[in-house]
Parts: sequence; structure tokens; C-alpha cells
Amino acid sequence: MEEHEWWKDAVVYQIYPRSFQDSNGDGVGDLQGILRRLDYIAELGANVIWLCPIYASPNEDNGYDISDYQKIQPDFGTMEDFECLLREAHKRGIRIILDLAVNHTSDEHRWFAHSRADRGNPCRDYYIWREGRGGGPPNNWNSWFGGSAWQYDAPSGMYYLHIFSPKQPDLNWDNPAVRESVFQMMTWWLDKGVDGFRMDVISLISKPETLPDGPGGDLSPFCINGPHVHAYLQEMNERVLSRFDIMTVGECPGVTVEEAKKYAGFSRGELNMVFQFEHTSTTDGPYGKWSDRRVWLPDLKKIFFHWQNGLKGAAWNCLFWGNHDQPRAVSKFGDEREEYRARSAKMLATCLYLMQGTVFLYQGEELGMTNAAFDSLGDYRDIETRNAYRDLVGGGCVTHDEMMRYIHRVSRDNARTPMQWDASPNAGFTTGTPWIGVNPNYKEINAQQEQSDDRSVLSYYKRLLRFRRENAIVRDGDFMPFWPEHDKILGYTRSLNGDTLYVLCNFTDERMPLLEIDTHGRYLETVFCNYEEPGPWALRPFEARVYLVRA
Repeated sequence: MEEHEWWKDAVVYQIYPRSFQDSNGDGVGDLQGILRRLDYIAELGANVIWLCPIYASPNEDNGYDISDYQKIQPDFGTMEDFECLLREAHKRGIRIILDLAVNHTSDEHRWFAHSRADRGNPCRDYYIWREGRGGGPPNNWNSWFGGSAWQYDAPSGMYYLHIFSPKQPDLNWDNPAVRESVFQMMTWWLDKGVDGFRMDVISLISKPETLPDGPGGDLSPFCINGPHVHAYLQEMNERVLSRFDIMTVGECPGVTVEEAKKYAGFSRGELNMVFQFEHTSTTDGPYGKWSDRRVWLPDLKKIFFHWQNGLKGAAWNCLFWGNHDQPRAVSKFGDEREEYRARSAKMLATCLYLMQGTVFLYQGEELGMTNAAFDSLGDYRDIETRNAYRDLVGGGCVTHDEMMRYIHRVSRDNARTPMQWDASPNAGFTTGTPWIGVNPNYKEINAQQEQSDDRSVLSYYKRLLRFRRENAIVRDGDFMPFWPEHDKILGYTRSLNGDTLYVLCNFTDERMPLLEIDTHGRYLETVFCNYEEPGPWALRPFEARVYLVRA
């Protein structure tokens, strides 16, 4: 294994700026709002902030459609605000990594404006343009946001590719000038002092030159892990990343363990880590993510154990339950009912954050925030959610009531409701009208209330993250599944220098008898439990128990 790097010890706190803290009453979170909450993040035990996009954007996809990489979105503030935030975070020992979307830009980016202006413009080849076929698009690919992945441009008489919205045209990474422009922009930010990048859908940047039809219109087999993706990332590493002491993590839909070793292998010269989404996809159904299925624990265990053992000694894991694109962790993987919400939130944290890897926790997860489940489709702002409703309900695939159940379970807006700071109007997020509705349960679930309660989810997170920081066994210990066939309990051990940590988590609302643990006569010390009182030799509903056997 390579020498120890700071990002292996990191606890990354993901901020969705639009929903974190509004400082000026316009209903939109901003950089000055984040600045006000730096001490909260430091006290939690996080030492890295991942900022979702703060660049100039028309907000077709809430900032992932970038119109200028080197300007701040005015809703969020100014470049001076960002530079102040960066300085103040560094004073507190907190690094900041930026979200970088370079698979595509906004159609309002100057590159695209020049590209579509005429076929002879030097920027024409910055994007993927093709002639139509048989009076229609160049191939049968469907966009991940619905409809064709090709948009016809009448003035030039050609189509351009967009894996996402028509307002998010894909960049042509085969063009060296595109790569040079991206590398210059990245270097500009790193020279400014940022501490790395989370790279949006980075596994999609390379497309095959022939652009063949996909099975049933699916572009995934050709765009995911495309033909030159690793060459382009190695070039990025050589030209930019290797020159700085930074953290890099790639969002890689469809990545396997073997592919992850290519993207993030210790000797590959590409990225530090990748996000994989096998565990978040365990509830998918006939309509992809749009489903109300519940997680089946044996599937979850198989995935976690495969990644822990598969990357051992070769690459580094990312540990996360949720993010800005996923429903709230406690609603999907735990139980949001009042009697179980806090208990299951603590259990989920214990289960995942004692595995080997870097912790990524999403704003509000440390409070046990839940899905909002708005009554009306009109309350949702997410383009993916609205387009899916149009396609599935409008296409006669599902009824309105069925689709609303799916939206309540998995819409991205479940994670994008405002951070719940206190019980004052709008949860202390804004003095104005919030850009999206606040979850009505904010009076019961909020940071102010949990900071004063030693038994709260927030207090438990602080203790758990401190334990990670102070015990090398969590970072470096060997991983071994425990009771792998059990369909209600997820268990594993971490072992280092003769010490063994036993992690046992009950994923049900039932009492689960424990099997025998052979400690070879050594004392079994309880170091964590999400129940306050000592328990019997059984796991109570959603109980997490952590034992340590010392050498």
C-alpha cells in the first residue's frame, strides 16, 4: 500500500449551497451563510467541505449546468466571498474541495455560444455535433433526463449530444483544445488554494467515435467507462493533479470493483477515490430508480463486503449513504418512523463509518433529517423528477398516485430541502421565502435542539467521528465479514496489531438474538451502542453495538 495520505483520514461534509444557510433573506443559501456555520462543521468533526457547484449557471440543473467556471453564481455571492470562506475554513483546519462538472457545460457557456455560431468556428469541435439520420437524430440514444439525447440546432442544421438536459451539451474530450481549456481552469482554482475536486460523472467523458445505436436506446454501454477515459484522466493527473497536495474523487456511475482499481488504483496516476452506486441502486425497479421498493439487507451486505475486500491494498473506498442526488439516508436505509428514526440514523452511521475508507456525509444526515414527501408535484423543483413524471405518467406506465409514491421515496429534492437549524420559521434557514419548501418536521428535528441533547443523533455522530479519528484500527485494520449469511444483522470485524473491533448492526424493528462470538478468552469491551442502557445478549430494534477485544 502507498504511504499514508491526509485524504484517507478525512471526514467530508457535503454542502448543497442553495439549501444550507441564507445570509441575506432572498431564500437561497449562499457563501456568507456557509461562513457562519464553519464552527458547527468543525465541532461535528468534519475536516473537509465538499461544495456542490458554486459557479455561474442558469440553473437548469441546479448548478450542474455551468456557464462560467471562473465566476461565482450571483445567488451565492462573489469571488471575494469565496476567498474569505476559503481562508476562514483553512484557519479552522478545514479543507474545501469543489464540485467539477466537465462532462458537459451549460448551453449558455461562451464555448457553446461560439460552437453553435457557425461550423467553421474554432469552438465548433468543443462539443459533439453530428448530421441527422433518416430525418431524425444521429442514433437512438436516450437522455438520462428523458427524451432523445440529441438536440437539433436549426441554424447549423446539425444535432448536438446531451446525456442530460438539452441545456447541458456534452464536451468533446477527444479534442485536445478542450482538455487544455479544462486543465487550465482546474489549475487556476488550485492556485487559488482549493484542496481538490469532486468530479461529476467523470466516467462519462469519453464516447466512441462511431456512436453506435444502444440496446433499447440505452447509451450507457458506450458512454460509461468509454474508450479513452483512463488516458484522459492520466493526462489530467500528469498535467494538473500531481502538482498539488489535494483530494480527488470521481463520481463514476456504473463502475465495478475492477474498473475502480483503474480509476483510483494506488499506482494508476488517476484519482484518489471513486463513488460507486451499487448500494444506492438496490431498490431499482422496472423504471430504474423510480420505485418504492425497500432495501433487502443480503443485497446490501454483498455489495459492501465486495467493495471492502475487492479494493483492499489496491485502492481506497468512499463511504457514503446519501448525497444531493439521493433520498435521505434514514428514509431509504433506516426507518423514519418517530420511534425508530434517531435509533436507525445512529445505526447507519455506525455500520458504514467504521469500515475502511473516507467518510462523506451529506448536510443534515448528522441530524437524522428525513425525506420531505411533498403532497403536490408543483412543490418539486428537480428537473429529473418533473421529466420522469411527464414520461411515466404521461406515457401511461404508472398512475399519478404510484408516481407520487416513487417521488416521495427517491426524488433528488428529498435531499435538497433546507438545512434544519432551529425551530424558528423556515427552520432558521432564511428570513425570506425559501427556494424550495422546508420539511414540516423541522420543529422536532433541528441542529439547535440536538446540540443540547447528549442522546441526539448529532451528539452520537460527534462521538463516532472522534472514535474514527483516534483509533488507527478504523483506518488501517483488516476487514472481515461477520455472520455473512444473516439476513437481518450486518456484522464485520476490523483487526490491527492483535486488536479486533466487532461491529454488529440490526437493520430491522425486531429483536435479534446474537450468535456466539469467540474471543479466545479475552474481554469483550463495549465501545459503542446506540441505546443508552446496557442491553441483553441480543440486538434490539435498529441497535448498533461495537465491541473491542484487545490484544
